[in-house]
Amino acid sequence: MKTIIILGSTGSIGTNTLDIVQRFPGEFRVAGLTAGNNIDKLEEQIRAFTPRVVAVSQEAAAVTLRQRCTGLPVEIVSGEAGIAQVASLPEAELVISAIVGAAGLVPTLTAIRSGKHIALANKEPMVMAGKLMQEEAHKHGVRIFPVDSEHSAIFQSLEGHRLEDVRRLILTASGGALWTVAKEELQHVTPERALKHPNWKMGSKITIDSATLMNKGLEVVEARWLFDIPESRIEVMVHRESIIHSLVEYEDRSMIAQLGLPDMRTPISYAMRYPERLPLDLPSLDLTAIGTLSFCKPDHDRFPCLNLGYESLRTGGTMPATMNAANEIAVDAFLNGGIRFIEIAEVIRQTMDAHTPKAVSSLEDALEADRWAREKAESLVHALPR
Repeated sequence: MKTIIILGSTGSIGTNTLDIVQRFPGEFRVAGLTAGNNIDKLEEQIRAFTPRVVAVSQEAAAVTLRQRCTGLPVEIVSGEAGIAQVASLPEAELVISAIVGAAGLVPTLTAIRSGKHIALANKEPMVMAGKLMQEEAHKHGVRIFPVDSEHSAIFQSLEGHRLEDVRRLILTASGGALWTVAKEELQHVTPERALKHPNWKMGSKITIDSATLMNKGLEVVEARWLFDIPESRIEVMVHRESIIHSLVEYEDRSMIAQLGLPDMRTPISYAMRYPERLPLDLPSLDLTAIGTLSFCKPDHDRFPCLNLGYESLRTGGTMPATMNAANEIAVDAFLNGGIRFIEIAEVIRQTMDAHTPKAVSSLEDALEADRWAREKAESLVHALPR
């Protein structure tokens, strides 16, 4: 039985992970959970999975949760120190990192330094400090298993092959909710419309990232560090059906792809039980019923965020962390009615233009870039005409 920790247990990845645990009770035991402040769902998870330690972001939420869980054998802690305590629980072998955004960097790095293998569903730690993350993983003898469907597909397509034989990686993109919207209409897009993803059910932040194609920009950065492939050999292809999750082309021009219906439990379970596969009770992919799969190149004019991802990698150092922080601020402002959809990319662009990058030699370097970029992006948001 494998003992696991879930960072971000009340989000979509966390709940899908716990669904797998529930389906295979003899395979996994949950030692710790962390969440923001969704204590209703977290209380349900505590009662169902009996973790030893649980952490929430705010002490006020922890106080309420302790009252609700009186008599249960669980320690409830809070804040960054509490989340770090859960991330480093000695009995756990695997940490599922699913905290949304830059907030996942510190606990994920804490888990690595505690000798835990990582199932990484959160792009941002690898975007902010990918080189540092891989150096620490190597130092502590742990592996980072990708959970994102695209990176899991590449990971599976690389299995049994030599990295030196790889010609390029091809990440597929659904195109998000706005792929068919004309450029002149994008300035009028509401958050409600941008949140209607055609294939996946995800949180609001990642769904907006999908609509802007920033999700692919972040994934290009993550792929560079996960697979040690330069950005010049990482491409993006729009595939609306989300059946082919990504591809690897080899030097002999053969291609290997991973296919499946869009269900995150498949890549989650593979990361959890690697190298074994769990017999999931999910529908099989029927290509004859689907009939046709479509592909096209991304539209960089309508969706400039993808190019910002490539640019951040070419610049290097703290620029990816800066890009990521500016994106988080801009997406939040859009979701709350503070800026228009087309202004998300502009806020990121101007923040990157104002940044002087430096090497990421430590966690503090990445966190300082993140702090600076948030302040800059906030000022740019407030300066935009309402």
